[in-house]
Amino acid sequence: MGAKQSSARCRDKGPRGMVLLRGRQPFSPWDDSLLSGKDPRALLKRGMRHVSFSLVTKGMTDVPDFLWSLSEVQKLNLSHNQLRALPPDVGKLSRLVVLNLCGNRLRSLPREISLLKSLKVLFVNMNCLTELPAELSACRSLEVLSLSHNCLSQLPASFADLSRLRKLNLSNNYFAHIPVCVFALKELDFLHVGSNRLENIAESIQCLASLQIFIAESNNIHSFPRSLCLLTSLELLNLNNNDIQTLPDELYLLWRLGRIAWNPMDKGLHISYNPLSKPLPELVEGGLEMLFSYLKDKKHN
Repeated sequence: MGAKQSSARCRDKGPRGMVLLRGRQPFSPWDDSLLSGKDPRALLKRGMRHVSFSLVTKGMTDVPDFLWSLSEVQKLNLSHNQLRALPPDVGKLSRLVVLNLCGNRLRSLPREISLLKSLKVLFVNMNCLTELPAELSACRSLEVLSLSHNCLSQLPASFADLSRLRKLNLSNNYFAHIPVCVFALKELDFLHVGSNRLENIAESIQCLASLQIFIAESNNIHSFPRSLCLLTSLELLNLNNNDIQTLPDELYLLWRLGRIAWNPMDKGLHISYNPLSKPLPELVEGGLEMLFSYLKDKKHN
């Protein structure tokens, strides 16, 4: 399902409603203010903590050149445009803390993104990425990375160096397995790998001891690994829509889950739409306490 959505975004579409700005690039009528001679810095928003600049849903196919002179920008939002490439000049914005590129047509990121040493949050979801530069791992301050709804099937091994990363979204891509480098990210508390092509979850998942939310719904996972039961900080575990038939006896160790969850947004254990063998379906219906009690007795008998 996710792969189909990703591939659909990768189809080329022509620009709509564009006008030429200074004979250089297609841009939206929004840029009339610049043509009247205004300084782009007048469009900066200076908050209590960050200086931000936003060009959301402007129909851009290219990033305007003036942007690279705004070196004081800390939060940059270029989401929901028609961008096909991010220029190497992005490396000039060395103070960036948040970069939002969601909903464009990017197929790659420039190596110069490695120069963004202060970057903490990067959204590149809903693009056409087929690969990522190894240089992204030089963004050692990165804490949140969203790569969902792309065309990715692997990550550079160097991603293991993103030691401060806490939240990683890899959903709706083409991953056949969770990349090995992910298991080195010891600070991860959120990992979303739903709607990929996973058939198993490696035992190395136990290395992610800080994980509180793990979502692997809508894959083709055949078994519930015992190593997942060692992640005792889990508060939300979503394995809906897979091919799981049995549950490990040690599941009761995940006491922080608290309940069987039915609403996608709720914390708890999500295990719906799996071909669970009897009597597990009835126990799931009875609630988490009943399920845990059965599994604990089964283990000790």
